[in-house]
Amino acid sequence: MQFATVQSITARPDLPVITDQEAAALARTTVNLFRAWGLTDSEARVLLGDMAQRTWARWKTGDIGRIDRDLRARMAILMGIHKALRYLFTEPSRGYAWVRKPNEAFYGRSALDIMMRGEITDLIDVRAYLDAERGAW
Repeated sequence: MQFATVQSITARPDLPVITDQEAAALARTTVNLFRAWGLTDSEARVLLGDMAQRTWARWKTGDIGRIDRDLRARMAILMGIHKALRYLFTEPSRGYAWVRKPNEAFYGRSALDIMMRGEITDLIDVRAYLDAERGAW
């Protein structure tokens, strides 16, 4: 059996961290994005890492509390998905609708179906697909 050689990587403390103010802005934007995508409350909560129902209800009224690292990362990935869709579709409504449409690249499932599996890697997979489609890789 042959094993692949693994290259070591160095930590990157120079990369920016999402500040509390930026996280709050991401949260407000995420609420608006989910409205544009036509997500149900339960769908939104799954995409946000199984967020508690009461927390999501507060977010929708603008009451954003503490946001942990995982949630910040999820929202940043979701914004990357939104950005890629805006590049791919000149008409925003087509991009919003794409999220629910069956896609051959996902074996007939929609991007939302993939993301609803709930893992952060599922969000990353959809973003990577869109980035490749728009030639960002």
